[in-house]
Amino acid sequence: MSDQDSTAQTASDRGPASNRHLVGASPAARKVAGARRNPSVVGYEESAPAWLRVAAGWSWRMLTVVAAVVLVFYATSRVQLLFIAVFLAFVFTAVLRPIVDFFNKVMPRALAVLLGLLSAVAFVAGLITYVVASVTGQWESLSKQFSTGIDQVINYLEHGPLPVTVTQHDINQWVAYGQQWLQTHSSELAGQAASSAGSAVQVLTVLALATFCTVFFLARGRGMWTWFLNQLPARSRESWKAAGGVGWYTFSGYARGTVIIAVTDAVLAAIILLVVGVPLAAPLAVLVFIGAFIPLVGAPAAMVIAMVVALAANGLVKAIVVGIGIALIGQFEGHVLQPLVMGKQVSLHPVVVALAVTTGTLVAGILGAVISVPLVAVAWAVFSRLRHQDPPMDELATPADDDDTDE
Repeated sequence: MSDQDSTAQTASDRGPASNRHLVGASPAARKVAGARRNPSVVGYEESAPAWLRVAAGWSWRMLTVVAAVVLVFYATSRVQLLFIAVFLAFVFTAVLRPIVDFFNKVMPRALAVLLGLLSAVAFVAGLITYVVASVTGQWESLSKQFSTGIDQVINYLEHGPLPVTVTQHDINQWVAYGQQWLQTHSSELAGQAASSAGSAVQVLTVLALATFCTVFFLARGRGMWTWFLNQLPARSRESWKAAGGVGWYTFSGYARGTVIIAVTDAVLAAIILLVVGVPLAAPLAVLVFIGAFIPLVGAPAAMVIAMVVALAANGLVKAIVVGIGIALIGQFEGHVLQPLVMGKQVSLHPVVVALAVTTGTLVAGILGAVISVPLVAVAWAVFSRLRHQDPPMDELATPADDDDTDE
């Protein structure tokens, strides 16, 4: 017998003996035994510390999640106008659905959708007409009030108790610098104006597409959602149905609640401005209405603008009164309107709201600030609905409390 035949015979004799303990073992036991003999086969390295294996597992999972998020943001940025149109369509649908459902009780669905859209268009057109009419009617007296108010402000800056004085010569010099800057950058401003014209066309396109989608969402929204669920495997439909239901409940509650709160804030601001006698009460109230859609920063910005108008037209005392009044409206919104209107539909911690608004602003500007909070609210609602939550733990005691307990 040759040496090779002898070696093969020895290996065959030794092999069954070494695997004799695996006879009748489960597949999992065979896998573990194979991993111990050759760790590179299944990726299990027993010699690595447990904490390193756990950290490595979490690391590649987190990298996968981050890559998925980056991919979603990249895909959204490539079709940004489409995303904005669909988002606006969801907002319009959430706001108009109760009205359409009310009309649908006494008329066909198609006619109810048409009447609901016409009601929304009539409301927006009436609001714009009222603002334009109020500005046109007050323009002559407003120009005189502004001229007098600006003179008072300049006199206060020049002779007031402030540590820094601003003279008329300084203001004239700033105006000259501004005119010079405009002349130097006139070509750039003309190019920006031309691009703004293109942006106006894009805005009209987005609004048209959003309105088109809204019509179908209002008329056949449930049927479209049912069709989508039927395309999924049967084992996944219940999870998607639950996630979609809680997501739409949260989003629609946020959209309708924000509109109700914005209208309430605008009405209260208009009342305060009219009582104080501030001109342009209607446009400023509309500005407060728009500011309510931008969390954290929208309302303070509207308050500052209203105070500047009151300062220029009515003096410092009335400007302070306007600031206090709109600040009280903000407190009323935060402590009464928000819990009453939205309830538990959108329950996000103020820190989460601040981080979401900041992140949205850095990523997509004002648009990101507007859409960040509802998107985070929907994501949290879906996660809370699908997760399996363990019983909560008691509040952790501080070291000082532990010392007191030991004593």
